[in-house]
Amino acid sequence: MKLEKKKHGKRPHAKPQIMGKLQGHSRGFGFVITDKDSKDIYIAPEDIGGAMHNDQVVVRLKDWWRNQDRPEGEIIDVTERANQRVVGTYHRVGRTSSVLPDDQRLTSNILIPREAANGAKSGDKVVVEITRWPENRRAPEGRIQEVLGAKGMPGVDVLSLIRKFDLPDDFPKKVRREVRSVPEEVPVSEIETRYDLRHLPIVTIDGDDAKDLDDAVSIEKLENGGYLLGVHIADVAHYVREGSALDEEAYQRGTSVYLVDRVVPMLPRELSNGICSLNPKVNRLTKSAFMEFDPRGELKAYGLVKSVIRTSERMTYKKVRLILESLGLVERPDDVSPEAYDGIKQYEYLFGEFRLMHELTEILRRRRMKLGSLDFDLPECKVGLDEEGRPVELYRYPRSIADILIEEFMLAANEAVARHLIKLELPGVYRVHEQPDDLKIEALEKSLAALGYPLGHSGKVSPKVLQGLLERVKDKPEERIINTLVLRSLKRARYAPSSLGHFGLAKRFYLHFTSPIRRYPDLLVHRVLEETLPGEGYFHPQGWRPQTRAGELPGPVVIKPRRKPEELEKVVSRLREMVPDIAEQSSAREAMADEAERESVDMKKVEYMVQHLGEVFPGVISGVTPFGVFVELENLVEGLVRVASITDDYYEYVEAPPSLVGERNHRVLRIGEPVQVQVARVSVEERLIDFVLVEDQEPKRGDKGGKRREKRSHKGRGRKPKGKARL
Repeated sequence: MKLEKKKHGKRPHAKPQIMGKLQGHSRGFGFVITDKDSKDIYIAPEDIGGAMHNDQVVVRLKDWWRNQDRPEGEIIDVTERANQRVVGTYHRVGRTSSVLPDDQRLTSNILIPREAANGAKSGDKVVVEITRWPENRRAPEGRIQEVLGAKGMPGVDVLSLIRKFDLPDDFPKKVRREVRSVPEEVPVSEIETRYDLRHLPIVTIDGDDAKDLDDAVSIEKLENGGYLLGVHIADVAHYVREGSALDEEAYQRGTSVYLVDRVVPMLPRELSNGICSLNPKVNRLTKSAFMEFDPRGELKAYGLVKSVIRTSERMTYKKVRLILESLGLVERPDDVSPEAYDGIKQYEYLFGEFRLMHELTEILRRRRMKLGSLDFDLPECKVGLDEEGRPVELYRYPRSIADILIEEFMLAANEAVARHLIKLELPGVYRVHEQPDDLKIEALEKSLAALGYPLGHSGKVSPKVLQGLLERVKDKPEERIINTLVLRSLKRARYAPSSLGHFGLAKRFYLHFTSPIRRYPDLLVHRVLEETLPGEGYFHPQGWRPQTRAGELPGPVVIKPRRKPEELEKVVSRLREMVPDIAEQSSAREAMADEAERESVDMKKVEYMVQHLGEVFPGVISGVTPFGVFVELENLVEGLVRVASITDDYYEYVEAPPSLVGERNHRVLRIGEPVQVQVARVSVEERLIDFVLVEDQEPKRGDKGGKRREKRSHKGRGRKPKGKARL
């Protein structure tokens, strides 16, 4: 007799297993972020096991057929550990010693055996190496590798941050040996192989503190009414050869890191501040992108030139702004004294160039906005430090017309080079920014509708729709909040081996070419150009040549490769194989640098607010969660008003749009709402600021949110130069 097999239902027996990275939380739970474009997986504290923040893990889904919208799981294995070394505070109580990690996402203290204390004293900031990983409820163990100093001592906070992100103190000996062989001046023999642009009026425009000047600009009005824009970029690839110790170190660092009081450079200062930096009135090797724009701002032709330049002046954003104000091209602020304009008279011979730059900037900017490019006007918070590194001032640094000018010119050059590589099918590391997630846009729409600014679109959102919104809120009280909401709804820009488009800039082709001193992807693009430009240093597929004051660039337009075709093919093929790894490494290092830079500023903000305990400030609600509302002050400090501290009513959290609603008085606390807050608690160690709501009170001081006008120090050398936005 033949037995029939039982037919099982559709309910699966095997629980899916997924690999990803654990994103920890200070409350003990976490989320596993997968490589796939799928939802984050919630991990309860009891299901984390021995995993730690940023570990690569294997997670098994729980009841996955029921919870596909909000998946939950348990970690069953750790495939790669992320926290070999941890920075924290050493504590000794009786016979028990442990280190409390600075990163609150590492929720377990690290036990330290007595023989592994390395002379540390209770309260010291230390670096601990983990020697035994946690398992379920057993805490990790470690040994102290380095004692950084007593907590609270000047400089220990930034040093702790440097160790936390594993930022290098110095360059290896083999790199130093290579640096010594780099010439301090450009040899005549190299000048003879390039187009000589030293006769052109070329200027750099950077922040006051910038030392690594990697871009310069020139401009000329053409007879046809158009403009010839020259963007001249330091030829770092000439000095940093592929496979050298310098190159390997630059690849590992990926980017320069601009902390609150210092710069951790990608290249040694002999290069970044010396021979590669486009310092005034000295010969420098460059790669120049000439772009011809018609009067409407449309790119009609471009050319790439291996060149030598000699910048006329080292300009700053402040000086350029003053020049444009003195020419009547932008409005003069009331708080600028007439004497401030006396210092720019020495640049009168360049006023014509700056007038043309302003004209072209306005044209390019209008055209970019018309195409839908997003333009976030978010001021930066700058920190003034005293000689011991303590914060004495917080102030806003809004973008000026000079910042915008450089941004527009760099965007144009980056796009032109991207089109060049695409057209010739050359390898490149592209800057991509993908379409935002539908769920985030839905949440954004609900928040905007609550603020009275519905998007009013159907289907996939376009950058043009979002830019229209940003224009509607321009110069309104809720402008910063809405800018922040839109920015949070977008994906993070990254590097990729293929051109996937840039949503935020509304561009099909885009890459980074203009900062090879401080970004490795730019250096790779320069290296591709180094190999594929002709021997004379000039290339354009249509044979167009830019016109300059001295007529056409000298030399014939001859396609004469540096290498034989078979050699060039091998080189290009090798570079193409390297691109995916470089894109991944550069994206990771950029994310690390952004986090380190943000944390360095945030910790000084918290330290600054210690002196303002008990004071009252005006602010705006910038975020809403079930446990409270975040409030941003006018000096850009953000703190938390915990829901438990709001005593006038019982408040319930409403998810869409995010808000706290009073049960009896129906008061709504939502993003964009102006409030008065009192500084109730400041914890430098936890880097937290607690506010409490204060009704109908004026600030105790008339300094608008704690903005001090004390004497500013010159120690902020780590400030990231404006106009070099990571777009």
